[in-house]
Amino acid sequence: MNNLLKENERIDQLYSNDIKIIQNPEVFSFSLDAVLLSDFAKLPKKDSSVTVDLCSGNGAVGLFMSHKTRGKIWEIELQPRLADMAKRSVELNNLENKIEVINDDLDNSTDYLAKDSVDVITCNPPYFPNLDNSKKNPNKYLAIARHEITTNLDKINTVCSDLLKTNGKVFFVYRPDRLLELLDSMKSHDIMPKVIRFIHPRKQKDANMVLIEGIKSGKNGGTKILPPITVYQDESNEYTEYVRNVLYGK
Repeated sequence: MNNLLKENERIDQLYSNDIKIIQNPEVFSFSLDAVLLSDFAKLPKKDSSVTVDLCSGNGAVGLFMSHKTRGKIWEIELQPRLADMAKRSVELNNLENKIEVINDDLDNSTDYLAKDSVDVITCNPPYFPNLDNSKKNPNKYLAIARHEITTNLDKINTVCSDLLKTNGKVFFVYRPDRLLELLDSMKSHDIMPKVIRFIHPRKQKDANMVLIEGIKSGKNGGTKILPPITVYQDESNEYTEYVRNVLYGK
């Protein structure tokens, strides 16, 4: 197992579905948003289904969803070092027959996957716009993961619209302060937002994340707002029952 690790890397585990993942705090480590996105996403169980995780980082979302389907999962990640970590995590979990990691720009997705062929897309996009005056992480790996340096909402939704079958679904986790931008971008690319769920760090705190489900060529209207997810109990640092179950299992 340790021969899969490189310098400063460690193996963490998502106990709820017994997945191990290679992490490196100097390069990239998954956060709770990846776990909640993988829990939120609905995947078809059938063997012939195709799921794609865009901006996949070290592969967390695809790995955490792998128990939900018998079909194929593709992970697309631009940064070679992160894609390499994802590939080794796939190997670590003996999922080479189910998950394939593509190290390329998501703009080139149709070089690997046919248009209108994908059932489900998941994406944890960069949260922050790439403005001249925005303060970026000096770590280039984290800067690219968090800021729209190499991609943006328009590009991501163009890829989603290209890849998804009619009535195929996309699942995002994003920041509430940019929710309207995301919804506008989805609708402009023929993806109708259908389900929204806000995530609050504590009951009395503003939401700091939001989960969105969209459907390609869906009908206008009928959007549902689900009950919110609260991460921590009251003022303690203990997880709520919902989050504890997602992380550690029931």
